Amino acid sequence: MTTTAKSYPFYFGGIASCVAAVVVHPFDLTKVRLQNTKGVGKQGMFSTMVKIASSEGVLRLYAGLSASILRQATYSTVRFGVYDKLKNYVTANNQTVHIGHLLVCSSVAGALGGACGNPGDVINVRMQNDGQLPMTQRRNYKHAIDGVVRVVREEGASALFRGLGPNINRAILMTSSQCVSYDMFKYFFISYCGLDDTLSLHFTSSMLAGLVATTVCSPVDVIKTRIMSASSGDHKMSATMIMKQMYRAEGINSFFKGWTPAFVRLGPQTILTFVVLEQLKSAYDLLKQRSLATVQI
Repeated sequence: MTTTAKSYPFYFGGIASCVAAVVVHPFDLTKVRLQNTKGVGKQGMFSTMVKIASSEGVLRLYAGLSASILRQATYSTVRFGVYDKLKNYVTANNQTVHIGHLLVCSSVAGALGGACGNPGDVINVRMQNDGQLPMTQRRNYKHAIDGVVRVVREEGASALFRGLGPNINRAILMTSSQCVSYDMFKYFFISYCGLDDTLSLHFTSSMLAGLVATTVCSPVDVIKTRIMSASSGDHKMSATMIMKQMYRAEGINSFFKGWTPAFVRLGPQTILTFVVLEQLKSAYDLLKQRSLATVQI
């Protein structure tokens, strides 16, 4: 595929992701609750949401929102920003950009983003899962910063990087499946279907990218959630041990627990993220053109 290198502010991806996170947070919370449900129960997404709203209150569907925003402000800012910069570098040095180039860019960006966003992710998972724990085991973090401070004070700074391996793996898979598939779908529709670079193209490409990303990331996401929400006594279990335990006790389907709420969350989140990101880029281009026109006058 051929692309034109354009440079945009590093933080655009973080802003777009934070906007999307606010909208889809209830689905993210439901996904975490389902992933932490052990056994072979088949409770659905909407029944879980209704149960949370009726037993804990409607506002509990937004539990951990501050942590979700903190996570996106770190994780997504880095992964989108680094991916964009690396892609521009590759584009500037190659006439044709292959999917292999994009996968390398997305892997590096995902790894860095996953590492930077891990503390926010740990707090996010804990705050969302708090409501289904017994009262004596609840952490009751007031907000994301309170959660970070208490984790460092009570468990040590290393606890903020619990599940770092699976989280980096997931971030690599997410960035590769989400960003690369979005770029490929967008290129395909423009080159072979004659679509213009408009809102409808952004919507279609991002919806398909969300479907790809959800399916690819689901197994790693479940394992990451189990590790991050583990109690102090269970935190020494490795990702491999958890995978074996899940497979023996719950079967292969356990790796796709919460797939529906994950897609219901990630689908709209991917659409909103890329649509908002494209609008930010369009506004930036327009402002740049106007400023150039003013200078020429």
